[in-house]
Amino acid sequence: MKLIKPSYIIFNKEDIKRAEKEIELAARTCYKSEDKITDESAEKLITKLIDSHHDAMLEFGPSITVKFICDRGVSHELVRHRLCSFAQESTRYCNYSKDKHNNQITFIEPLWLKDIPEKWHEFGDHQLERIDSAANYKEFLLIAEETYMELIKEGWSPQQARSVLPNSLKTEIVIKANIREWRHIFSQRTANGAHPQMKELMIPLLKEFAEESSILFKDLIK
Repeated sequence: MKLIKPSYIIFNKEDIKRAEKEIELAARTCYKSEDKITDESAEKLITKLIDSHHDAMLEFGPSITVKFICDRGVSHELVRHRLCSFAQESTRYCNYSKDKHNNQITFIEPLWLKDIPEKWHEFGDHQLERIDSAANYKEFLLIAEETYMELIKEGWSPQQARSVLPNSLKTEIVIKANIREWRHIFSQRTANGAHPQMKELMIPLLKEFAEESSILFKDLIK
């Protein structure tokens, strides 16, 4: 068993900045104001588009592709976004008992795991029993891994044996979306009510997008 932190990588980061000029060109086509394009003109126009919610123009320009390494629970939320292209690690076909997976299952470590304190439970005649929920969690993952491996040995296919694996299972998912959709994703997935593990990925990703183009993303940073 292996526990890892979630992560991401932006495949074509340079295209985030490039999107500004393509969005400007598309928007100015509507008003036939292409003659007003300068090296600095995109910022004012795009700010006006965002402020007026003329979001259709933000669909122009290159789509940005990001690969996430996260748990299955987070990926189930990501695929609810409709206007994206997705490619995801398949638990139907990936056999984690093989050498290419180091004969083990990888899980994502919840960011709160190390912050869970040990507790003591009182039972019968004031006896105390220590409860270490973090250790219990890891033990459960080991049991899930062992059960999966045994089922594979017994002839179950990966798509059958995967039924014993929890949401903590590591998955890799590649998402491609245009600027408008990434703005929508960030607005939802960095909100106060978003899942902590989702925000763990999306807040730094949003900041990285904004570093490439503050014009397109600075208004979303809280």
